[in-house]
Amino acid sequence: MSTRSELPALSDDVCARLREAFRRTSYDADGVVAALGGAAHAALGRGEPVPAERATRDAGDLGTLIRLFLLGGTEPETAVKAALAPLAVEDAVAAGVLAAVDGGYRAALDIRPHGDEEGSWWVVSDLDAGLLGHTVPEDHVLGVGHASLSLIRATSRRPVGTLLDLGTGNGVQALHATRHAQRVTATDVSSRALALAAATFRLNELDVELVRGEWFAPVARRKFDQVVCNPPFVVGPARVDYTYRDSGLAGDDASALVVRQLPGFLTDGGTGHLLASWLHTGKEDWADRVSRWLPAETDAWFVQRDVADPALYVGTWLRDAGLDPRSPEGRAKAAAWLDWFAANDVRGIGFGFVTLRRASGRTPTVVCEDLRQAYDDPLGPEAAGWLDRVEWLRESGDSLLDVRFVVPDTVLLESVEEPGDEGWATTVRRLHRTDGPGWQHEVDELATRLLAGCRGVLPLEDLIELLAAAQGLSSEELAAAALPVVRELVRHGMLVPAGR
Repeated sequence: MSTRSELPALSDDVCARLREAFRRTSYDADGVVAALGGAAHAALGRGEPVPAERATRDAGDLGTLIRLFLLGGTEPETAVKAALAPLAVEDAVAAGVLAAVDGGYRAALDIRPHGDEEGSWWVVSDLDAGLLGHTVPEDHVLGVGHASLSLIRATSRRPVGTLLDLGTGNGVQALHATRHAQRVTATDVSSRALALAAATFRLNELDVELVRGEWFAPVARRKFDQVVCNPPFVVGPARVDYTYRDSGLAGDDASALVVRQLPGFLTDGGTGHLLASWLHTGKEDWADRVSRWLPAETDAWFVQRDVADPALYVGTWLRDAGLDPRSPEGRAKAAAWLDWFAANDVRGIGFGFVTLRRASGRTPTVVCEDLRQAYDDPLGPEAAGWLDRVEWLRESGDSLLDVRFVVPDTVLLESVEEPGDEGWATTVRRLHRTDGPGWQHEVDELATRLLAGCRGVLPLEDLIELLAAAQGLSSEELAAAALPVVRELVRHGMLVPAGR
């Protein structure tokens, strides 16, 4: 495994001319989709380049750029000169953007459009193993992958003054941060990552502070309103094969380090959003494990999206780096990895999102839950709403009985019934929130009757007393049983105070 000695040199002048070429040819998120069409664009996303290649044949200069930077093709000199003008081909080679090969030129960097609902950027990263034709070097800078996109969707976008992107990589998290943060700071331990992130920001004419160093050391004694982090969360032996995924720390210590230290770099009320992995062992529940990582006075929401089998996990990450698990090197790495898992009683590897908030002087709320079902809405607005609801519950304290609640229109009650001797009998009652991440809660008959009365007219205490009288129950005992259910439904946005 080796690193490269020379860094790309995308100067202000090179980026200005490259940007002009991209704008002239409409090499942006909308332009690429328009040129390829929906089917070919979807095929490209699945790693199937032929439909996209065919679609670019009549796309002129834009087609040349798509074949160069998105398909990894070799293009003739005349076509490349026309597509990149006013950037000279020689200058593109000198800057590390292109490489001269037999038959013309190929991309030496991955430069691709990336957009959101407000517009389009360009992200600079390294070519992946498929385009290189071999495994990537240790200092490989990853492109915009599924993990990056999932963190983008899981981050709250409420306006903030200062934001830290810890471990920026190609800079894509910082790009999105510039939409809602007044000042953005990005760090990375890799000089190559910082060079490519700088090119990303320069190409997009964005002012982002870049600082090199490990973990939080580059921003010691500073505080931010928001921190986002896509750390090297791959778990296993303490080694570094690739800086973008391996921390050099054993097991899930990298995720633990970020969770432990991040709140100390937040302003009071500031929030953190990160991806993380955690071990499932035979000794403890995963929720107990991750909860111990937290410092005092920190609200935390751990959302587990997946639990991977160790063997599947190892094979996935070997292929991610372009390494064949059947090769001698692949076999050796897999054996060492699985030996470590076995020695540490690892039964599975959990993966998910962590939302943190510094709650100085307040009793923190810590929730660990599974969210493995598919959902369409981004998790970022839900994370922000979760923090709001937790704060409201904390401020409300013991006064929930005085609140008039409403069940939102987005919440439905589902029932499952089975036939019996006396007709249909309800076996399952389930509340289902139809927006956001689609939370579901099973409830009993008393809870459904209580919720049926939550129409914003009577306070919760009156509803409980009426239900208790109708059922011949103690109102005090019913209230004690109902309040934990009410709090959980409020946290999930399935029961809201009237007027909010």
